[in-house]
Amino acid sequence: MVYCVLLFCVCLRHLGDATDEMKAVSVMEGGSITLHTDVSDVQRCFLIQWMFGSIRIAEVNRLTQTNSTYGGPEERFRDRLHLDQAGSLTIKNTRNTDSGLYRLTIISRETSYTTYSVEVYEALHSSSSPESSSSSNFVLSSCVVNSSAINNTNSANVTELQSCSDRIHCCGFTETVIRLVASALVSLAAVSFLVYDIKSTRNELNRMEETRLKHRTHGLKSDQQYELSRRISSRYVC
Repeated sequence: MVYCVLLFCVCLRHLGDATDEMKAVSVMEGGSITLHTDVSDVQRCFLIQWMFGSIRIAEVNRLTQTNSTYGGPEERFRDRLHLDQAGSLTIKNTRNTDSGLYRLTIISRETSYTTYSVEVYEALHSSSSPESSSSSNFVLSSCVVNSSAINNTNSANVTELQSCSDRIHCCGFTETVIRLVASALVSLAAVSFLVYDIKSTRNELNRMEETRLKHRTHGLKSDQQYELSRRISSRYVC
């Protein structure tokens, strides 16, 4: 209760001295970033407070002699915040969700406010950052080599690149052989199907011709029998 009263009195006393400043900073995802208070003597500050949006995430309170960090919204900053002796805030293992506005409030003889606009960008979207210019990115699984880092690779990386090229050649040859074999199998299957179709058609035609001949022969025999019967009958008719 006493702390709240003292803090309220200090805020009222120095409200007219408040200043506001905006700073923009950026960091690659996975790296660390420090938001500085630029305080030379932290003992003269009654309160140093950090807010992420409208949520308190860190605080240095001289009245209670405490340095505290908090998890923030949905505990997203849990175990990733650090306060140094000057009250500067370090965010470790940054994530894309850490992007946003950070509000610094310092209450001493004067009250000042500083807003940091923090942007955390992905490593793949960075082409000019110090990390990307000083490292060589080899993706052996797909044999993709970062062309911007070729001139800076050492002999070991050159060996890896040659090995990668050999694998590309080997993979290309194997794929070509597989395609040729598959094409040959498809062609063989097509020829076999064509031969089978021709044989089936020929057998069907032969069966039709045999059936037609049988019908013709049967019809001829029936006509001959009829004629013979007619003649026999005419002999015995008075």
